[in-house]
Amino acid sequence: LMLKIDSKIKLNNELEIPLFGLGVYLMDTGNETRQAVRIALETGYRLIDTASMYGNERDVVLAVKESSIPRQEIFVTTKLWNSDHGYDRALRAFDKSMNRLALDYVDLYLIHWPVERLRKETWRAMEKIYRDGRCRTIGVSNYQISHLEELLDLAEVVPAVNQVEFSPFLYQKDLLEYCHSHHIRLEAYSPLTRTTKFNDPTIQQIANKYQKSPAQIMIRWVLQHEVIVIPKSSNREHIRENAEVFDFSISAEDMTVLDGLNQNYHISWDPTDVR
Repeated sequence: LMLKIDSKIKLNNELEIPLFGLGVYLMDTGNETRQAVRIALETGYRLIDTASMYGNERDVVLAVKESSIPRQEIFVTTKLWNSDHGYDRALRAFDKSMNRLALDYVDLYLIHWPVERLRKETWRAMEKIYRDGRCRTIGVSNYQISHLEELLDLAEVVPAVNQVEFSPFLYQKDLLEYCHSHHIRLEAYSPLTRTTKFNDPTIQQIANKYQKSPAQIMIRWVLQHEVIVIPKSSNREHIRENAEVFDFSISAEDMTVLDGLNQNYHISWDPTDVR
């Protein structure tokens, strides 16, 4: 698997998305986000993932516009928050995000969470936004197989991406295979378990073997599952370190060992019981 920092994969509508990017959840609005995005872009990141709930859409775009990189080379994702579900509300929420982003289009727009009883209406709004050409593709986040099955029954546009928490300690293999078989790309947030598993003996051992950090092993593991990955950091050294995962690959045997670490360990919210 020959990967580079700017490697892309095709989504189900032929749009290409970078496999590697920056998440900006829990970053301060203002300077922290702006600086993180700037450093990431300088380092070679080309996918930036924000959300209306994060409150930093405007800061992301300031950094994008301050960079000398052409807009079409940067892939910008944002998301619809839970209080904005329903057809009309979703359309209004998208307008608000676009005003904050001040972009001609957004590359990917996601439903942030499968809100009960409202998500079907919301998907109709997502399809309209997509058909109107205001975003280049649409998808979902935190959807489990049951939510995807429900969605695929009614969808005219199949979601291109499902962004979920995914790490060696939350190896959602069934979900990955389901998405794969329906041409939906999985995208991993919190691949680093917010550092809580960096001292795991197996992670340590494999990191030592490859002379890499625990973070680099965990990011590389995600990439080798052909899953898009968006590690979050606002620290200059960590942003760079997280990107230094393209000069080695993990052997099949070690991938199997890492796959075996799964404990259904959620660091974030768990959508399993959402009906």
